[in-house]
Amino acid sequence: MPIEEAPSDQSAAATQPVPAVVRVLLDDAMRGEANAQAALVDIYRKGSMAPKDDVEAAKWYRRAAEQGNAHAQFNLGALAMAGRGVPQDDLEAVTWFRRAAEQGDGLAQFNLGTMYCNGRSVPRDYVEACMWFSVSASRGTQMAVSTRNRIEQFMTPIDVYEAHKRAREWQPVKP
Repeated sequence: MPIEEAPSDQSAAATQPVPAVVRVLLDDAMRGEANAQAALVDIYRKGSMAPKDDVEAAKWYRRAAEQGNAHAQFNLGALAMAGRGVPQDDLEAVTWFRRAAEQGDGLAQFNLGTMYCNGRSVPRDYVEACMWFSVSASRGTQMAVSTRNRIEQFMTPIDVYEAHKRAREWQPVKP
């Protein structure tokens, strides 16, 4: 998901009063409500009602992610992979993608499959990658279908069978 650029004049945005909806979200987020924490992140990432701040966004994603919010887990993984708001860390990205993927997040499943396919902070494993691409595809992630089909060309029929068997047996977990 592309991240919008910050307004050219951050100081002007910082001096504007905080809208009431942001204050309400902050109050709810401080009380530990994961959905409010995740919603607050979008405001900080886009700079729509508060100054754009990837560090602040990552902080709130982490709070929501630690409570099991799959959307926040996926996005915290994406920030870690890109080094936005947090230090670039592929192993951290894999950890958060896995947590979201195991809950059924299709994009996290796709990204986790990509990490296995490329051997990025995990051993390269086409069976595991193909399994995650298949699960992601079953969740409606279109790019997972073509990616899975592409890597199957490099796999033995037994490995393809094993990956599809794992995908059929896969079940999401509750946070």
